[in-house]
Amino acid sequence: MKEYDYLIVGAGLFGSIFAYEMNKIGKKCLIIEKRNHIGGNIYTEEMEGINVHKYGAHIFHVNDKKIWEYINQFADFNRYTNSPIANYNGKLYNLPFNMNTFYQMWGVKTPQEAKDMIEKQRKEANITEAKNLEEQAISLVGKDIYEKLIEGYTEKQWGKKCSELPAFIIKRLPVRFTFDNNYFNDLYQGIPIGGYTKIVEKMLEGIEVKLNTNFFDDKDKWLNIADKIVFTGMIDEFYDYCYGELEYRGLEFEEETLDMENFQGNAVINYTDSKTPYTRIIEHKHFDNAQSEKTVITREYPKSWSKGEEAYYPINDDKNSELYNRYKDKADKEDNVIFGGRLGMYKYFDMWKVIEVTLEAVEAEKNR
Repeated sequence: MKEYDYLIVGAGLFGSIFAYEMNKIGKKCLIIEKRNHIGGNIYTEEMEGINVHKYGAHIFHVNDKKIWEYINQFADFNRYTNSPIANYNGKLYNLPFNMNTFYQMWGVKTPQEAKDMIEKQRKEANITEAKNLEEQAISLVGKDIYEKLIEGYTEKQWGKKCSELPAFIIKRLPVRFTFDNNYFNDLYQGIPIGGYTKIVEKMLEGIEVKLNTNFFDDKDKWLNIADKIVFTGMIDEFYDYCYGELEYRGLEFEEETLDMENFQGNAVINYTDSKTPYTRIIEHKHFDNAQSEKTVITREYPKSWSKGEEAYYPINDDKNSELYNRYKDKADKEDNVIFGGRLGMYKYFDMWKVIEVTLEAVEAEKNR
């Protein structure tokens, strides 16, 4: 008999939900986490009376009522609506792209005028079938919006020219011919009152957690401590990069506490020009209307990633997808390892999707 039923590597959303659900049915779980805190990238920390999103803005949104009810058992949510602003060389535009944006860009006042302008620019670009992100963006919103509000931001984010990026990255881009600044179309949206960390704390009540503990520092020990392993780290690292390294994008966060009540008047402002080195500034107090004489802002800098650094975004182009599928084929043959989360499954997930795939993994495990 092993000491634990499950060793869960990583105290992010996937690992925490899995542990919570298994603990409920009497399974003994141990979570190890290499960082000094639980919560993964949704970790929030209170500063100056403000819940600061330490790893970038996290806004919960979902259409599925069951997922919404599931997460609401751990916290009450406010009614925050995500309405980011784009700053292009000092001029401000509403996001997502809607009639406010089209008026600000072209002075058009009706949906038909906006559609006509986009169609005119698409024809001038001579695009019939979009072969890359640049062509896809111009097809959706025209050349002006692409050049001012998409090109610089996207190339900073991914470290590649838009003409080198696959079209699918931007296919879900919200484009509306109404005066609606709500970024998400989802029925349910908000920020947990008290911050995301409190949600994960509730999930992990009564579960053993070891922080500052890296699985790879003593891999043989951890491989043999439990009947099964739930691994939420990088799948290629788990297999010692036997097929080669998958690619990721990195991020750096520059946090600053300012001696003022209100810095930018909005939670998120994107800097869409190519010269500004950061992609956005987050002012955390606007997520939950925190009352504080000070404010905390974070500048977000995308960067290239190298082995040993924190990986944030998988690069799901053809080359990496093919490599990941080789690792997945190997993983599918495992009897006692479950891979989960954005790194274990090499996929960028919204929070609601993490909940969905975790609960699916839990059900599959229960039905074994």
